Amino acid sequence: MISFGIPIMDEKNMLSLVENFFSTHQEALWLFTVAADLSITLLLFRLFGKMGLYTIIILNVMLSNFQGPKLAVIFGMETSLGVILYSGIYFATDLLSEKYGRKEAQRAVLLGFAASLILILVIYISLLFQPSPLHPEFAQSIHDAIATLFNFTPMFILGSLFAYLVSQSFDVWIFHYLKKKTQGRHLWLRNNISTLSSQAIDTVLYALVVWTPIVGLETALGLAAAKYIFKAVIAAIDTIFIYWARNWDVSAQDWNN
Repeated sequence: MISFGIPIMDEKNMLSLVENFFSTHQEALWLFTVAADLSITLLLFRLFGKMGLYTIIILNVMLSNFQGPKLAVIFGMETSLGVILYSGIYFATDLLSEKYGRKEAQRAVLLGFAASLILILVIYISLLFQPSPLHPEFAQSIHDAIATLFNFTPMFILGSLFAYLVSQSFDVWIFHYLKKKTQGRHLWLRNNISTLSSQAIDTVLYALVVWTPIVGLETALGLAAAKYIFKAVIAAIDTIFIYWARNWDVSAQDWNN
């Protein structure tokens, strides 16, 4: 191939450039990840209707459990990466509420709760199996990695599941309450108020039940405040996406209709 002196960028170099850019621009990476999560939600909704929204809720519940321990500093504040995917759950339930009603949204909340419970149970059982003596170094390293990532305590399990169920159920209720009061108008209002209020409940409950026994009340509330700021930003961003999808006709994709 004739390059005429112009360097040709292969896939490896392109990937390296992208990685280098995002490693030094963490805020841009955070915003990109938020947009990607919301876009994937819309894609699944477009392709599969409410089944796609069920899928993203279950997927985000499980993945946010994996990403929960991953901490990063974004805009000068330390936060968990699990906040992005966990916040995406509220967007998906609001879209379910808007398009299919309260019953379907509440069903999705319960499906997410069941998925989280099953994930915790399965991981706990897997850790009861001892690493293989046939490949001791590899097996032990994998076992230790899983144990580190899922170092669950009863308080963590009960606290996280309780906060999820209460806050998500409140989100569904307040969304429909506001929709009724405004006679279906002002989608931006019910989307933001329902998400911000339910996220506040989730953040406070999680801080009080999970973090306070570990780090003390003052530190727990400080962590909660930083986390809530990021949740509020995501709530503002997802308003654009819910307006984009509100008038889509995806009835053909709802296979059980």
